[in-house]
Amino acid sequence: MSPDPLIDDDELDDLERELIGRARGRVLEIGAGRGENFGALPPEVRWQGLEPDAERRAELAQRAREWGHEAEPMDAVAERVPLGEASVDTVIGTYVLCTVADVAAAAREMRRVLVPGGRVLLVEHVRAPRGRVLPLVQRLATPFTVRWCGGCHQDRDPLPALRAAGFAEVEVRHVRVRDRPLLPTPTLLYEGRAPV
Repeated sequence: MSPDPLIDDDELDDLERELIGRARGRVLEIGAGRGENFGALPPEVRWQGLEPDAERRAELAQRAREWGHEAEPMDAVAERVPLGEASVDTVIGTYVLCTVADVAAAAREMRRVLVPGGRVLLVEHVRAPRGRVLPLVQRLATPFTVRWCGGCHQDRDPLPALRAAGFAEVEVRHVRVRDRPLLPTPTLLYEGRAPV
């Protein structure tokens, strides 16, 4: 089996923008951070974000207004989204599932708030799918990345939780991103659909 493509940060940025650019309608962004994805969203979407970190949420609110989004960011986590069932058309998230406390609960919540046929668009750090060295390095590094890199669990694979939540896979793309002088970072670009 051939290894996943090795790309650089610029190529990853292009892939992320293309994926997030598929968002339509009412969009929920989980773990919206400081609003880094606003530039990739189509201008006609109706954005709503959630961000549990107060400092990031304050900056997110300001940037949301600058981008013309009226909704105030919610103080919430992906495992407990304060929205009703089938209330959004698209859920997006970049580098969020590696940080949540419960990936399965977050996947179920994404499924709950999506309309039938709604899409989920994710970019995530993930566990290396194969090999011996990188998965071991990820497992050893994770206690440190959790503490000093925003809670990132580099040794997670969110695909089983997304499948268990009932998403149909439209696109599942694995890449390795150069991270000199470290080993490449395994990254997942994912589009799934909620059942109709």
